[in-house]
Amino acid sequence: MKSPARAVSPAESARVFARIGLLSFGGPAGQIALMHRMLVEERGWLDEKRFLHALNYCMLLPGPEAMQLATYVGWLLHGVRGGLVAGLLFVLPGAVLITALSVIYLHFGDVPLVAGLLFGLQAAVLAVVLEALVRISRRALGSRAMAVVALLAFTAIALVHLPFPLVIGLAALAGALMPALAAGNGAVNEAADDVVAVPEWAHPTLRRLAGTLATWLAIWFVPLVVLRIALGDGHVLAVEAIFFSKMATVTFGGAYAVLAYVAQQAVEIYGWLMPDEMLTGLGLAETTPGPLILVLVFVGFLGGARFAGIDPLTGGLAGALVALWFTFVPCFLWIFAGAPYVEVVRNVRWLTSALATVTAAVVGVIANLALWFALHVLFASVGELAVGPVVLPMPDLASFQPASAVIAGLAAAALLRFHVSLIAVLAVSAVAGAAWTVA
Repeated sequence: MKSPARAVSPAESARVFARIGLLSFGGPAGQIALMHRMLVEERGWLDEKRFLHALNYCMLLPGPEAMQLATYVGWLLHGVRGGLVAGLLFVLPGAVLITALSVIYLHFGDVPLVAGLLFGLQAAVLAVVLEALVRISRRALGSRAMAVVALLAFTAIALVHLPFPLVIGLAALAGALMPALAAGNGAVNEAADDVVAVPEWAHPTLRRLAGTLATWLAIWFVPLVVLRIALGDGHVLAVEAIFFSKMATVTFGGAYAVLAYVAQQAVEIYGWLMPDEMLTGLGLAETTPGPLILVLVFVGFLGGARFAGIDPLTGGLAGALVALWFTFVPCFLWIFAGAPYVEVVRNVRWLTSALATVTAAVVGVIANLALWFALHVLFASVGELAVGPVVLPMPDLASFQPASAVIAGLAAAALLRFHVSLIAVLAVSAVAGAAWTVA
C-alpha cells in the first residue's frame, strides 16, 4: 500500500481542510462525521481502520478531539507542515468569527434586542448539551459496567467535587486493567492482522521526539514566561495563560469535558464571566464553524476586557489571543510527539479498553455539565447545601424562568424527536428569545 502523501498534493490537502474548517458546524460529532465523509468515503485518503485508529488516539488526549484529528490526518499526509496547515485551517475561521461576536457582545450585549437573542441562545444550548448526552450515552454505555462508570463519574464530579483529572485518570486505569481481570489469567495484547504502510516521518525516533518536544515546549512556554515577567503573576493575561495551559493538559474526554471544566473554573473561581455568559459563549460557538472549544476565546476575551486594566477592546483582543494560543499550541504538541508512536501500535487491548472507560466517564462529566447548565438556564438564583462530603445544588424555586424552560423544551424536542438542523434550532430559539424580551 502506498503512503497517502504520494497520492495527495499539499495544495489539494489545504483546499480540502479549508473547506472542512468553513463547514464544520455542529460540534465534535458532526465535525468528525464531516471529516469521515470527505476524507474516507469521498476521497479515500485513509481507510476506515486508519481513520478510527487516529480518532481513538485523539479521544484519549486532553483538548478538542476533532481539531486534533484534523491535525493528525494532515500530519499523516504531509508531515508537520501538513499537520499545521490542517489544524490551523480547522481553527482559524471560527476563531475570527467568535472574536468578532465577542466584540459585538461587549459593546451591544445590553441592548434589549441583542440581549433577547442571547437569552434564546442560552436556552437552546441546554437542549444541545442534552442531545450530546443522549448521543454519546448510546455509543459509550454498551454494558452495565460502563453505565456504572458513568454514574460514578457524575457523582464524583457533580456532588463530591473531586478533581476532574483524578476522575478521568481513575477511569483510564480501571479500563486498562479490565482485559487482564476479565481474562483471569493475564490477557496479552493482540496486534492487528493488517500492516499499514506509513511515511518516513511517521517512524518514531528518539532524535525526532527530542526535537519535537524542544520546539513545541518552547512555542508553548516562552510566551507564558514573557507574559509573567512583563505583566506580573497576578495580571489577568498571565493568569489566563496559566489557566488555559492547565486546561490543555487536564481536560480529557473531548470538547464537552473541556466545557465542564472551564464553566466551573472561569465562572466560579476566577469570576471572568457570569454563568449566563458562559451559556451565551457556548451558543455563539455553536453558531460558528470550527471546534466547540472556541468558546474559550469568548471567555478569554471577556476576562481581558474586564480585568486587563487597559482599553476594554484592546484587553479583550489580547485575552482572546492568549486563550487561542495556550489552548491550541499544546494540541499540536500532543499530535506531533505522540502520533509516530501511535502509528506503530495496532489494537492494543488495554489501550482500547482504557479509551472505552474514559468515554463512559465522559458521559458522567457531560451529565454534570447538563445539570449545571439546566440549573442556570431555568433558575436565576442557585445556591448550595453541603451534607458531609456531598454538595447539593439548591435552586431558588421563586427564581424559576418559564420562558427559558419553554424555549429549551421546544429546542430539545426539535433536536431529539424531529432531528431539525442545529443551526435552524439556534436561529429560531434566538428569535423566540428576542420576541419574549421585547414583548
